[in-house]
Amino acid sequence: MTMAARTWNDLVGGVRRGEPRPLARLISQVEDRVPGWEQAMKALYPHSGGAQVIGITGPPGAGKSSLTNRITASLVARGHRVGIIAVDPTSPFSGGALLGDRLRMRDVATTPGVFIRSMATRGTLGGLCQSARDVARILTAAGHDIVLIETVGVGHDEIEVVKAAGCVAVVCVPGQGDAVQTLKAGIMEIADVFVVNKVDRDGADAVITDIRAMLALAADKRNETVPVIATCALTGQGIEPLVEALIAPAARAAEVMARHEARVREEILTLVEREIARVVRERWGTNAELDSTVERVCSGELDPYSAAQSVLRSINLKD
Repeated sequence: MTMAARTWNDLVGGVRRGEPRPLARLISQVEDRVPGWEQAMKALYPHSGGAQVIGITGPPGAGKSSLTNRITASLVARGHRVGIIAVDPTSPFSGGALLGDRLRMRDVATTPGVFIRSMATRGTLGGLCQSARDVARILTAAGHDIVLIETVGVGHDEIEVVKAAGCVAVVCVPGQGDAVQTLKAGIMEIADVFVVNKVDRDGADAVITDIRAMLALAADKRNETVPVIATCALTGQGIEPLVEALIAPAARAAEVMARHEARVREEILTLVEREIARVVRERWGTNAELDSTVERVCSGELDPYSAAQSVLRSINLKD
């Protein structure tokens, strides 16, 4: 499907005016990589700086959506416009997001200044990190000065997604096994704030103690200043201190800039890698030469490593 330049311009103009319908449609077109999406992103880029992007991750059942609901309400009360990217599991039937997060954030779903976008994992988060960056940029261009990215869980791919954020909150809860074991899954390195939610449950103090002990033992001295905040999304306990901790990194200019540069470097490389993959598949992935190469590998005449190097040489990516 293609779109006329005028249609793209209309969508970009609508986004700049903060209109919900053009905003939703442009996000869909960019996610689907409809031809022309790059020009739209280029047009929006000069207007997409300045927002704070906050990642919220943690195991399923930790109450991330309920926390996001509370955090959003607090931010709106402070005068912020909030965009929410909710990464939902994928429906096995339609391939789309199950939209469970929207149900749990219904209190703020219709609040003026709040826009919620669900993104399906589609079984894998391979390109979701860049999609999250794109959507965050569009939301910022639409006037949202804070963007929250809430992930499905705490696996490797989810960690990749929250790399699109400048500040990351890791949510833990009592009663879900060894909290320290959760932290060993590579989570500790990305956390700017630890949140122990559902502190009305037994065992919450033990989780807080475990996290603080892990932080004290970590080699990275930065961890010594990482806050551990106790919350209860059901009652609102601890929400205001949590919001303060999440927006505080904006004051650490040097650290924020260094992390921003690292994210931009990674984004450029990701875009280049995806474009190279697209070019290879378009130019070489369905032609007769590939069929011949496959037959040679299957017969033992050629190995797949040499075949791959041949492809790279054909597009001038290997000497």
